[in-house]
Amino acid sequence: MLDSRQIDEHAARIDRDGFTIVENAIEPALLDALDAELERLERDAAPGKNFFEGFKTVRVYNLLARGRCFETIPVHDHVLPIVERVLDRGCLVSSLSSIAIGAGEGAQPIHADDMLIPLPKPHVPIVCNTMWALTDFTDDNGATRLVPGSHRADRSPEPGEEHATVPAAMARGSVLVFNGSTWHGGGANRTERRRVGIAMNYCAGWIRQQENQQLGIPRETAHGFSPRLQELVGYGIYMGLIGHIDKRNPAQLLNTSAAEASMVWDLVG
Repeated sequence: MLDSRQIDEHAARIDRDGFTIVENAIEPALLDALDAELERLERDAAPGKNFFEGFKTVRVYNLLARGRCFETIPVHDHVLPIVERVLDRGCLVSSLSSIAIGAGEGAQPIHADDMLIPLPKPHVPIVCNTMWALTDFTDDNGATRLVPGSHRADRSPEPGEEHATVPAAMARGSVLVFNGSTWHGGGANRTERRRVGIAMNYCAGWIRQQENQQLGIPRETAHGFSPRLQELVGYGIYMGLIGHIDKRNPAQLLNTSAAEASMVWDLVG
């Protein structure tokens, strides 16, 4: 678990540069479990079909609905405290997906992950995203490329613009954490091996999630989540108001039986 000094240092780097890297954040046993699960899931996955998602890149979405080992990722104590410092403790899981950049893939267009949100820039952090390295990330194999300080820009990048970028080179088991306003993109893979990562993305508690967590994750699956993970996928209330159901916490309904839920609705109806 990160101590307060480490959290302060990572948060300061994100505030200054737009990103930070938490080295050796993921324990080896979890890395091996994630590798095995993704190998299973990718058997039914096809490469992307556009320049943004790539033509030699395989993605698997909605991972929280696809395997128990993925439940560790959003609440990991080497990463979540940094995200909570950037956003706040009311943050939400926006999306959780894998990204495997294949050999010969071209560079992804530089973009910002909050560029679809119609707010003037710069603005307070509303998105904080992370990239978990399941393989080494290098300049040659497609490490995420970032434009330092771009989270302070008064606009998002334009298509086709050239930018001076730096690669988020990091060893397997490390995690890149960055402000969603930071300009970035997946790098070109000039090697013969895949670059595999997991994109664990968060948003502020008052922003709509990228993936619809309440419908995308079966209720019986979410019922088995830890209380903190239930909050993160949306079964909670932000600032005591946003997200309530008749002034009740939605986790109360999630964690009751159908009969008990009916009684609750009768009481509030």
